[in-house]
Amino acid sequence: MAHSVHHIVFLERDSIEASVRPPAFPHTWVEHDRLGPEQAAAALADATIAIVNKTRLGAATLSRLPHLQLIALTATGTDNIDLHWCARNGIAVSNVRNYAVHTVPEHAFALILALRRSLFGYARDIAAGRWQESEQFCLSGRPVNDIFGSTIGIFGEGALGQGVAALARGFGMRVLFADHPPPRVSGVHFTPPDQVLGEADIVSLHAPLTPATRNLIGERELGLMKKTALLINTARGGLVDERALAAALRAGRIAGAGFDVLTTEPPREGNPLLDPDIPNLILTPHTAWASSEAVQALIDQVIDNVEAFAAGSPRNLVT
Repeated sequence: MAHSVHHIVFLERDSIEASVRPPAFPHTWVEHDRLGPEQAAAALADATIAIVNKTRLGAATLSRLPHLQLIALTATGTDNIDLHWCARNGIAVSNVRNYAVHTVPEHAFALILALRRSLFGYARDIAAGRWQESEQFCLSGRPVNDIFGSTIGIFGEGALGQGVAALARGFGMRVLFADHPPPRVSGVHFTPPDQVLGEADIVSLHAPLTPATRNLIGERELGLMKKTALLINTARGGLVDERALAAALRAGRIAGAGFDVLTTEPPREGNPLLDPDIPNLILTPHTAWASSEAVQALIDQVIDNVEAFAAGSPRNLVT
């Protein structure tokens, strides 16, 4: 039965570094920072609306939340929510969309440029005193390559993939979008995935993590890439077989990789990509989405979603 006054519980409030406007309808509001799974279930016991980032809400937890009507995600990805259970039991799930159309593509290109120009390697050389000891005005020895005229292969043609494509064209790059099963964005010319992997100088991933896309890039796919190619992942860690990537980088089968995501985050139990001896790998701690501008746009959209649901006109639903 619908509540006349919604009880809103915001989990992981400390993961959103932005101001949050109160929803414009009668409600009560409780927020928590970090909670374990059992604590999360208790915290949500009376909630009609849950605002959630990465907390995993499976059937075992959801079945204990009889008042819950809406899960408002503060993210685009939905793999932490049992959507099938929600759909069967009348719980709406909304996500945020297109809030990161600048920050994620910019981060992807930060990784691309750093790798193509050996920025971190040269920074380490300077810290070690190598430039200071150089016999000429510059220090060489590491690869420096333009991206102008190179080919970028993009997996995922949503807002983020399109944003990367727009920046790539501005840099004078050739853009290929990898073909995949429908639904697809209309008006985009698609290329067979194996052809994309074989022709791209840079492969950038912008697909959601689903059963169909898990380990999208594995040993076989890495073997199709050029030895001079880069793999960039600012989407989801599970899209790539991380052990296969670590082996490919160590063996020089591809030139480098830039990742903002890992399969398990935070990687408390370790991860194959955390080994410090892996060459030409840049890891960032899931910060591609987190520019100040994008985070504020994200939380504003979450509240828009909550208000729309309470008004009887839900938006951005994934169930």
